[in-house]
Amino acid sequence: MIVAMAGQPNSGKSTLFNQIAGYKTVTSNFPGKTVKYNESRVQFSGQILDVVDLPGTYSLTSFDLAELEARTYLLRKEADVVVNVVDASRLSRSLELTIQIAELDIPLVLVLNMMDEAERKGIHIDTEQLKRILGIPVVTAVAVKGKGIREVFQAAIATARAGTLSHKIEFSKDIEKVITELERELIGESETLNVPSRLLALKLLENDQFFIESIGDSQILEKVRTFQSRLEKSHGRAADVVISSERHAQAMNIFEKVGVVTEPEISLRDRLDDVLMHRYGGYVALAVILYVFFNVVFGIGQIVESYVLHAFEHLMPHLSEYLSGLPLEMAEGVLEGFSGGVGIVLPYLVPFLIGLAILEDIGYLPRIAFLMDTFLHRIGLHGKAVIPVILGYGCTVPAIMATRILESERDRFITATLSTLIPCAARTTVILGLVAFFISPNAALGLYAFNIVVVVALGLVMSRFMPEVTPGLILEIPTYHVPSVKNVLLKTWLRVREFIYIAWPLLIGGSSVLSLMTYVGVDFSINQALSPITMVLGLPAAVGVTLVFGVLKKELSLVMLIQALGTSQVLNVLTRVQVLTFTVFVMFYVPCVATIGVLLKEFGIQRTVSIVFLTTGLAVILALLVRAGGILI
Repeated sequence: MIVAMAGQPNSGKSTLFNQIAGYKTVTSNFPGKTVKYNESRVQFSGQILDVVDLPGTYSLTSFDLAELEARTYLLRKEADVVVNVVDASRLSRSLELTIQIAELDIPLVLVLNMMDEAERKGIHIDTEQLKRILGIPVVTAVAVKGKGIREVFQAAIATARAGTLSHKIEFSKDIEKVITELERELIGESETLNVPSRLLALKLLENDQFFIESIGDSQILEKVRTFQSRLEKSHGRAADVVISSERHAQAMNIFEKVGVVTEPEISLRDRLDDVLMHRYGGYVALAVILYVFFNVVFGIGQIVESYVLHAFEHLMPHLSEYLSGLPLEMAEGVLEGFSGGVGIVLPYLVPFLIGLAILEDIGYLPRIAFLMDTFLHRIGLHGKAVIPVILGYGCTVPAIMATRILESERDRFITATLSTLIPCAARTTVILGLVAFFISPNAALGLYAFNIVVVVALGLVMSRFMPEVTPGLILEIPTYHVPSVKNVLLKTWLRVREFIYIAWPLLIGGSSVLSLMTYVGVDFSINQALSPITMVLGLPAAVGVTLVFGVLKKELSLVMLIQALGTSQVLNVLTRVQVLTFTVFVMFYVPCVATIGVLLKEFGIQRTVSIVFLTTGLAVILALLVRAGGILI
């Protein structure tokens, strides 16, 4: 049985999905997070369910690539039942999508999520009355706390078996008459396209290009234009505006019948935005939050690293016994790779991901997007570009995929290019493990500020070479939520698991390969080949091979550096200027293999190659500037 989960952004749809699927989707409180649907097979009450988490969408008529993904899936009618998750505290607006899904003639269950937030806002909903109006099961839930999850999927299974369809929500009499008459003209076309005639009539009246292009008969399209003219003459507005306005009115009417609004509870979090989103104070607050964030992450990482490395010094002799069957060089490589992952990468990676998860779950990330919108428009980008950029601080791969929320191909390319320069969690590990540890936490924070300046400058240059007028940003700001400890830990584990399953084996394998390369002398050849770069940057030749491994995963460059230098006391071999130069180069040079793969998929080989050359050239120039500045100082 296939259960499709649909809903507007910030409805808690992905959180509900994670509760049943075992947390396989990273959820965030801003639109555009899910840019492709996620699927998980689960067993529930003896029934095998294929649960599909569709991208958040405000409407089934959209030009947004991510939202079109949701509509395309629903139109294929693969799902046995659709679970429509709505934010109960914003029910009137949320019901607009519910009305549209009902037009698909698919068994439907309505989930009123965030009931605790609705009650806090003084919104009380008569679920029985709502059930009678819509003719479908209505289930209440608080997904983030795991409340109502069992009831949701019990209702989904029962509805799929019964084939329960929603009642038709009738529009005003004159509009309904136009829809009915057009339906009669479209019976043959609806059968050919395998969509309900009412849905087809509404989408054609709304000038939905997908359906207009699907109709090959010019005579039918001429009749559609006639019906559109009737609506325009009687209402004085374009036909698509008439339909969307009517749908909005019907959603409001339903809410007025089932909802009662009383005095809301005013709490501290309702006052927070007076500071955090203040015209000037918001930027000060952002700087303070980021300053505290990175210093706390570094402080925790430094403490954990010292204990872990100390423990490994005592464990190393015992671990060597288990690897006695391997060649000496291979055994040393395995141990150094294993200890590097545990002692150097994880102490910084885990606190960073926990902190990022907390900021996401609180709802602060969309507020950062709001604050940064002005800057993005100044460099000629759409405000929504901030979403991929913010995602880039976690991982560049989802950041590149999130550029699908941008309608302009030009905006997508520029945003993707800038996203490859954002310090992801792997690069953050290098920055904290090298600069923060061996120089100072504030020096590491300075690199982030430097990175922002570079990204803004490059954005300005690219926008001048690729001019285009960008529309304004309409961004939903969610209410603040107290983070769930379970969700934060599961979200962190989901991201750390990628390191454990993918990066760590590469780290151990890379460390072993480097040991063997050193033994047979191959590393010397690679270092010689890369010596023009390392020599120009003023770095030891031994650093060259670490840059090759860094292309696989950025964390590898840190562990490989320590192995290549033969000591964990980096400042015994490198100066502080060399540490900064190396770190800046790693921050900006060739994206990792996974990022290159997704760039190829999204933009093709030509643009991917241009991004690789651009980032590498930029990395060399910036590292040279850092070296020159360090020498002068």
